[in-house]
Amino acid sequence: MHLDFALILTVLTLVTLVFWLIERYYFRRRSGGDEAPQGAHKTVEVVGSLFPVLLLVLVFRSFLFEPFKIPSGSMIPTLWIGDFIVVNKFAYGLRLPVLNSKVIETGDPERGDIIVFRFPEDERINYIKRVVGLPGDTIAYRNKTLFINGEPVTQERIGPWVGQGLNRNVPGSSPVERLEYLGDAAHRIVVYPSRPDGRVESVRVPEGHYFVMGDNRDQSLDSRSWGFVPEQNLVGKAVRIWMHWDCSRGCVDFGRIGDRIE
Repeated sequence: MHLDFALILTVLTLVTLVFWLIERYYFRRRSGGDEAPQGAHKTVEVVGSLFPVLLLVLVFRSFLFEPFKIPSGSMIPTLWIGDFIVVNKFAYGLRLPVLNSKVIETGDPERGDIIVFRFPEDERINYIKRVVGLPGDTIAYRNKTLFINGEPVTQERIGPWVGQGLNRNVPGSSPVERLEYLGDAAHRIVVYPSRPDGRVESVRVPEGHYFVMGDNRDQSLDSRSWGFVPEQNLVGKAVRIWMHWDCSRGCVDFGRIGDRIE
């Protein structure tokens, strides 16, 4: 079961707004503001007092920044299991909570951005991947290499990937870390030379959609298997790690706190 926190927060904010209005324009006027609230008045006042706090949280979470936890290793080595990240909600347009309809244009994803989006096959679930294909691009993937518009994306071998704690590779799996260049920007990826490619033969990204992949190329469920991300499913851009929690390594890893996500 997936709880829709945005819906719950919106409903609670509306409910407390009703109580706040009742206290402000009914009880307070009837008493003239001189009597100490008692009984039903006291209950209405307490519940109504939560309205400004919930409204602030709703606005901040819906339009500015939202925290997310990384639950899987699909973005290793960039993001690890146990990372808590901050997502910029206004990077790709301001959207109304619950309805998810865009009300203000602020920008579009760029190639190489790490985005959070509602999974097209179950929009109750949020996914995080890297944008590799923009609208109109032709994408292919073979021999562990990404091709954009017919050109192979440059890679450089870094060395074996080992990882730490929850993110340590399984003995005998022998993953390799590489540096991949999307334009002028570079990011790290992990591939398993002995595993199948997840091959993609030349697909064109439709208008209003994006092709996304995990940096852990052979352990990621992404556009290679389920298709494109519609623009209306975008949630925001991942920008910072604010906490890393891995109790196999002493719980809090202070070395990752504050790292910029690239």
